[in-house]
Amino acid sequence: MLLAIPQSRPSSAQMYWQRAFPGRPDQARQARSFLRALLPAHPSLDDMLLVVDELAANAVQHTRSGEDGGVFEVGVLVEAERVVVSVTDQGGPKVPADGASDELAESGRGLILVAALADRCRWSGTDRSRTVTAAFPAS
Repeated sequence: MLLAIPQSRPSSAQMYWQRAFPGRPDQARQARSFLRALLPAHPSLDDMLLVVDELAANAVQHTRSGEDGGVFEVGVLVEAERVVVSVTDQGGPKVPADGASDELAESGRGLILVAALADRCRWSGTDRSRTVTAAFPAS
């Protein structure tokens, strides 16, 4: 389950990268390439790639990031104990939620996947900008 918890950049950060992408469906692939270039040998890379793909797709499909001129940002924070992958969108009328309540729905399970793959998953923000973060073990 995703929790609405304020996000702050920890002071123990070792490395942090951030990149903006145009709010188009084809940019999920570019977001994956960005992450792959930063952490090519990380043991959880495949899980992180699935997560960034899902979060980028959600940003484009469900928020103002997918409108003309929209953008989303991918952040990667590497600390001694964990790697945190985040996607920040341009907000919208709905909060991030999983579709678990409708068993017959053809979509809505992406955030369930994110929560299952990550050690922790959270979101923060307002209707103008939201960030979904997923934490993974550092090694």
